[in-house]
Amino acid sequence: MNLIETPIKDLFVIEPKLWQDSRGYFYESFNQRIFEQAGIDVTFVQDNQSFSKKGTLRGMHAQANPFAQGKLVRVIQGRVVDVAVDIRKNSPTYGQYFAVELSGENHKQLWVPPGFLHGFLTLEDDTIFTYKVSNYYDKASEIGIMWNDPTINIDWGAYLDANEFLLSDKDLVLADFASLQSPF
Repeated sequence: MNLIETPIKDLFVIEPKLWQDSRGYFYESFNQRIFEQAGIDVTFVQDNQSFSKKGTLRGMHAQANPFAQGKLVRVIQGRVVDVAVDIRKNSPTYGQYFAVELSGENHKQLWVPPGFLHGFLTLEDDTIFTYKVSNYYDKASEIGIMWNDPTINIDWGAYLDANEFLLSDKDLVLADFASLQSPF
């Protein structure tokens, strides 16, 4: 697998090496040794999976310490635009975001370390999104910002019309970025 640096330090796109033949394909979706060689020291404690209709927008979320999570995200079926926002106060890219398309066809993954908000928009029906996390979920530690925050200005509309977006009640009432008291 190949870990590709993004414009935001510590955030990596992962492209696995596929072995394909007449039966299908095989690839490693995670390799501890390769992560360690890239300076990523992580232990995963839980795997999560979601199934979503086209236009489902989940985000922008994180968890504060002591339950901060690193996430290794990928799509098994369908397509998403996956977005991470740097909320590390001392980072030169604080408040900047990175977006990448992940799909069941391109097999790309994104490593989102603690200190980032994370979200995604499904671009196809029946999208299966899965991710490994480095800490357990804790409701009291949840933080987030609204998906359409004007300061961050994520260009979700480049992918789908905002009239098609499906959001949870929780995501509809998140605060704006200016109100975020980043714990990182």
